[in-house]
Amino acid sequence: WDYVQYLLGFLRLGHDCYYLEDSGKWTYDCQAQTFTGDASRNVAWFTEHLAALSPELANRFCLRDANNTYWGMDAQALSDVIKRADMFINISCNCQVRDEYLDIPVKVLIDSDPLYTQEHVPPYEDGTLDEPTTWIIDQLRKHDLFFSFGENIGRPGCLVPTGVFDWRPTRQPLVLDCWTPGTPPARPVFNTVMSWQPAERGPLVQGVQYGGKDCEFMRLLDLPRKTPATLELAIGGGLPPWERLLDAGWRLVDGWSVSREPFVYRDYLASGLGEFSTAKNAYVASRSGWFSCRSACYMALGRPVVVQDTGFSDFIPCGEGVLAFSDEAGALAGLDAVRADWDRHARAARRIAEEEFDSAKVLGRMLAEAGM
Repeated sequence: WDYVQYLLGFLRLGHDCYYLEDSGKWTYDCQAQTFTGDASRNVAWFTEHLAALSPELANRFCLRDANNTYWGMDAQALSDVIKRADMFINISCNCQVRDEYLDIPVKVLIDSDPLYTQEHVPPYEDGTLDEPTTWIIDQLRKHDLFFSFGENIGRPGCLVPTGVFDWRPTRQPLVLDCWTPGTPPARPVFNTVMSWQPAERGPLVQGVQYGGKDCEFMRLLDLPRKTPATLELAIGGGLPPWERLLDAGWRLVDGWSVSREPFVYRDYLASGLGEFSTAKNAYVASRSGWFSCRSACYMALGRPVVVQDTGFSDFIPCGEGVLAFSDEAGALAGLDAVRADWDRHARAARRIAEEEFDSAKVLGRMLAEAGM
């Protein structure tokens, strides 16, 4: 959903757009839970679901895998697209920056993981960064425009390093008709879909070690005992302490079972009263201003979100639909508020999604800043 909504959003704006996946990494087979050199199952799955979203997009993709095998469009078709392209958008720094891509007039980098992306900027600037990581930063610098979900970067109180890149604020585009609010919630629960710990080490910035989402959840471990609300975590990865979480009153489900397909995931988000979640410690402690793509999807479904403030409360409306908290008392107050007047908060959540995350607005601003 995160990546394809860029594709679908640009298509809805009338643009000729294509999806390219060229990370240089092995393909991860979710069903087998292992990396593989055979991408056929993933490509078949992706083709099916892309066509379900928009038949027009079914043949507009290319996977260039770690073996330099082309899936979807072949090498010549991809080359033809590159030659006529006006803009190259590298989402989450995931695409290799090959020489042929550099010929595209406008190259845009989107940072969806503030502080993780900027971790190595200080040693890069003072010349103490190792050679392989220096090469990575040099590759990122080959883009022309830099956008970040860390909307507070460069503002007072934000600890994300600002050197090297001129970051502009952006956020996840939502194709709103993919997230139409439907029936009332089937279950009286607040839920979320999460990884307990990120696979990568948390960023180490100027001597401070930052962590993942688990750090923040552990500070609220006893929350279920202090609220009548039912709190459910759909967890995948990171070796979560299942017994300890269950003993503390959290309801747990397998994350893969509710996210194995995009429409299963969407139904799970819509099944409860709304979302309750913390954020990664790196986002919170740095006051990055990051806001969750997943939370935005909840809101578009008309589901309120009670989520940990990373500094986003400075520019996203809060109090109705979005209830930001910084401590246990704030989390409890947010849950109580939603339970007391769910209809009002549900309407507000959808309204904020329309005002703040509509793909036409988000992508339109990006194009305008790119001079296109």
